[in-house]
Amino acid sequence: MDSRLVAWARVVKRRRLGMEATGTRKKSGPPPLWFFTDAHRTPDPLSIISRLPVGLCGVLFRHDSHPDRAGLAKAAARICRARRLTLIVAGDARLAKAVAGGLHLRGGAPARRFLRTHALCSASVHNERELSKARRAGVDLVFISPVFPTATHPGVPGLGGAGWRLLARQAGRMSPCALGGISGWRAQALGRRCVGVGAIEAFL
Repeated sequence: MDSRLVAWARVVKRRRLGMEATGTRKKSGPPPLWFFTDAHRTPDPLSIISRLPVGLCGVLFRHDSHPDRAGLAKAAARICRARRLTLIVAGDARLAKAVAGGLHLRGGAPARRFLRTHALCSASVHNERELSKARRAGVDLVFISPVFPTATHPGVPGLGGAGWRLLARQAGRMSPCALGGISGWRAQALGRRCVGVGAIEAFL
């Protein structure tokens, strides 16, 4: 696990708690670290989830092609509850409700009929159009990606720090997070506007 990334997350969380204590914010918001499960690169996500820093992380459950996706999601939910980790399920509102988790919208796709039943909603966005869709859907946090070249999007050039910050400034009330090629020093380089990051490799 990237120790510098964990240290960065602790700083972000302390900063949020400080703002909450002074009344600048009403709540500390979602966790700063997000582990994205991946069927190919993390075939056994439960072993990774069980080692995530307590109270500092969230899990974005994908594993779309798993033969027992619901069973795996329920097992992940049990670990998350025990370790005070936030769970969000990608693209499946029924499964998200079944495990009492949040809902992740791919490409910022709106799903207004589902949003009211989930305590936390996120979206992945890659451009201004998708960001606008996420904003209209009323999601809580957006994963702007890919910031840097990543195996998830082979051959796709990253937005870079400047491109990420350009979209992050348009996030409005949504919490802007970074996704794609993330490491501790890269998260620090994005500045204070970045309040969360998603990663795969950094947790291995």
